[in-house]
Amino acid sequence: MNVLKDMQCGPCRGDEAPLDDYEIGELSQQLPGWMVTEHNGVKKLERRFRFKNFAEALAFTNAVGALAEEAGHHPALLTEWGSVTVWWWTHKIKGLHRNDFIMAARTTSVGPGAPG
Repeated sequence: MNVLKDMQCGPCRGDEAPLDDYEIGELSQQLPGWMVTEHNGVKKLERRFRFKNFAEALAFTNAVGALAEEAGHHPALLTEWGSVTVWWWTHKIKGLHRNDFIMAARTTSVGPGAPG
């Protein structure tokens, strides 16, 4: 996973095909705890992070937001008492791009249990 989080996100032109199942499987091996889900025919990376309270969940949401702004790539976030669910996918290609895996790895790096 460290390899993914240290990679740079490249621009997605929109004319690229989403990753195929083989590529998704290979990259998914580097993201323990994340799952590939499908919503309305669009594959997404999804993970729910657990926290002791709402304040911790909100702080994590803000940390992920800062990562997203820095990269110019933004997830869907659901912040609730004690948890945050994060979905990464690339809107332009209606599916998964290598950037989504990079951002998921970075998300994990600021999540619960991540090194300080």
